[in-house]
Amino acid sequence: MSKYLILLVGAVLVNNFVLSRFLGCCPFLGVSKKTETALGMSGAVIFVMTIASAVTWCLDHWLLQPNGLGYIHTLAFILVIASLVQFIDIAMKRFLPPLHAALGIFLPLITTNCAVLGAAEINCKQGTGFCEAVFFSFAAALGFGVALLIFSGIREKLAHADPPRCFRGIAVALVTGGLLSLAFMGFSGLVKLPY
Repeated sequence: MSKYLILLVGAVLVNNFVLSRFLGCCPFLGVSKKTETALGMSGAVIFVMTIASAVTWCLDHWLLQPNGLGYIHTLAFILVIASLVQFIDIAMKRFLPPLHAALGIFLPLITTNCAVLGAAEINCKQGTGFCEAVFFSFAAALGFGVALLIFSGIREKLAHADPPRCFRGIAVALVTGGLLSLAFMGFSGLVKLPY
């Protein structure tokens, strides 16, 4: 139990994919203007990253490695992720059209989100067991969602502020993201992870 707690704290706070490893910055900056869209993107990333890690772990350990095809694992992982994102896109278009419209181009970009592929690659390289790999990916996606929600809350407040002209728009978002990353660096050393 404590191993999973350490994985959770480590993936969410210490080695946060966006703020410490700088993976997944495109949707982090693109979807963080409103909390509703950030929440929808967080849910989609949590679903895709968790399921993708489970499927890619099975694919790597049961098909690719035993048959000597480990060299194509990145291509196979991208195909799995693209299929899951397509499923999410169809489901959101059918059941949540306003959220689908709000996410726009950023929903299909989960396919190329390096955080999703990064979690699958880390699990492959570390040689973790199935349960640890899936839990680590869930925790990493949860950390992505936490960072996205905090950042979107800050950006909503900044929308009502009156910064100097040179800081308006994406400039203040980048500075805010950098400060948030520095704040999360305060968690470094809290737990030691092999990842």
